[in-house]
Amino acid sequence: MKNKEYMSIRKMIDYIDKALRYTKGCNFEDFIINEEKVDATVFAISQIGELVKNISKETMQRYPQIEWVIIKNLRNKIVHDYEGIKLNFIWDIITEDIVLLKSDLEQIIKENTK
Repeated sequence: MKNKEYMSIRKMIDYIDKALRYTKGCNFEDFIINEEKVDATVFAISQIGELVKNISKETMQRYPQIEWVIIKNLRNKIVHDYEGIKLNFIWDIITEDIVLLKSDLEQIIKENTK
């Protein structure tokens, strides 16, 4: 694994941690009324998608359980149609998907630092 790819995965984990920190202790209603939490969380998620561009096809193929294309496409949706983002969709990502993604990314780091 190239250093840039490794660092991108580390940064993805950092952005996941930020998104989780921004939403810690919140329920959906608290989240949607707090513009700063929404903006910070959506930005963190978009950055994760931006970093996917640094992941090689080989790594994507080696770890197909990660939905690389969906993550990248979500970034594009956020950047090009921010006002059209459905907050319940973002909330589902935070409460259901992002912890699993973090675990998968940490496994990649672990397997490539032996």
